[in-house]
Amino acid sequence: MFHNPYLAKIFMSRIIAFFNQSGGVGKTTLTMNIGYQLADLGRKVLLVDMDPQGSLTAFMGLEPMDLETTIYDAVVHQNELMLYQDLHGMDLAPSSIELCRAEMELAAALMREQRLKNALASASESYDFILIDCPPSLGILSVMSLVTATHVMIPIQTEFKALKGTELLVRTILEIMQVANKKLKIAGMVPTMFDGRTTQANQSLESIKAIAEQVGPIMPTIPRKTDFANASQAQMPLALYAPQSPAVSVLKEIAVKMDTL
Repeated sequence: MFHNPYLAKIFMSRIIAFFNQSGGVGKTTLTMNIGYQLADLGRKVLLVDMDPQGSLTAFMGLEPMDLETTIYDAVVHQNELMLYQDLHGMDLAPSSIELCRAEMELAAALMREQRLKNALASASESYDFILIDCPPSLGILSVMSLVTATHVMIPIQTEFKALKGTELLVRTILEIMQVANKKLKIAGMVPTMFDGRTTQANQSLESIKAIAEQVGPIMPTIPRKTDFANASQAQMPLALYAPQSPAVSVLKEIAVKMDTL
């Protein structure tokens, strides 16, 4: 068959790491729900859980402790990637607490930063989007994810305390872009958990916008809604759990923007 490298480039997966070294910013919820919206647009989507807490795995309806094979086996033992298919229209490479051992076990491994990229190499041909839920840390699991990604999406909670580590976060991403993955691009910053009734939230949103102007686009703001927590507990995307929630249209808007990357 004639091989056209231009067409190969067109159909290459967009691999997007959702990353923030702080926890509790809505990263996992965003990964799941943006993935669902992209799937709803007709895109083939793979979610990759790189957080040892396994929250994304649990949100997608699996029990991490019951899984015999996870992303750990692919990145540490370099086994074939195990995927769970058609979960809310998406596929999933799950995680479990076992992934905590990866940093120690890979301490002396050559090219350890490439392990996730190698694990996803064959899968990337089958998906339009691969969304990686990174752990809330600056360790090897996050570095692996950023080295693998074509783009990084940065969720930032609209609270003053969440802004304190943003400078370090951006500096880390820029360093990865300069040294380890020169093709990495910043897809955008997503202000999350916004409560427009509070002065702090509005001030924080303006600060996030100012930071975004220097490094990448600002995405639509995710409102603070209890529906998100309830949907996660029900192991469902928000659009299925509460389709009338105003946050659903915001998630759709972000997915449409991502589809143009």
